Amino acid sequence: MTRLSQHDWVAAGFRALASKGPQALKAEPLARALKTTKGSFYWHFKDVPTFQAAMITFWEEKATGEIITLLDALPTPDSKLRTLSQIATEPQGTHGGIGAEPAIRAWAKSNQNVAAAVRRVDAARLTQLSAIFADMKLTNPDLPRLFYAGLIGLQEIADGDDGASAAPLATLTDLMIALSETD
Repeated sequence: MTRLSQHDWVAAGFRALASKGPQALKAEPLARALKTTKGSFYWHFKDVPTFQAAMITFWEEKATGEIITLLDALPTPDSKLRTLSQIATEPQGTHGGIGAEPAIRAWAKSNQNVAAAVRRVDAARLTQLSAIFADMKLTNPDLPRLFYAGLIGLQEIADGDDGASAAPLATLTDLMIALSETD
C-alpha cells in the first residue's frame, strides 16, 4: 500500500471541493475517495480546520507566489499576459488547485478565513496585472481590474468545462495587447 502524503490529501480536498463543495472537506469522505482510513488523515492533520487551512495556504502560494515568479521570468509584458491567460484556462489541478477557483470563491462566501485568502490573492494578482499593464503603457487603472474581472467571470461561467474560457480569454488578451500597440 502506498503511503499518502499531506499533498495527496490536499489534492483530494481540491477535487472534492470542486465536485461536491466545502461540505465534502471532511476526513471520512476524503478517506473513502482515497481508499484509505481516517487515521491517515489524522496522521497528517490535527483536525479538519487544520486541513482546510493547509488547502488554502497551498492554493494561495500556487495562485500567487509561483505564478508571479513564473511571469517575472518572462521577457515581455505581452508574453506575461498571454502566459497568465493560458494558466487561468488550464485544466483543473494543473497548477495545484487553481482549477478549483470557482469552488474556492463560492466557499469564501461562507468561510471568513477563505474569504480573507481570496482577498489577499486578488490584491496580489491585481498588483501583478497593474505592473504588466503599466509595462504595456496602458495606464488606465481600470484596465487591470476589467481584465481580472473577465478572467474570474469566464472561470465562473465555464461550469466545469475546462476549455470554455480559453478562447474568450485569449480574445480579451489579444484586445489588450492590440490596445497597447496603438499608443
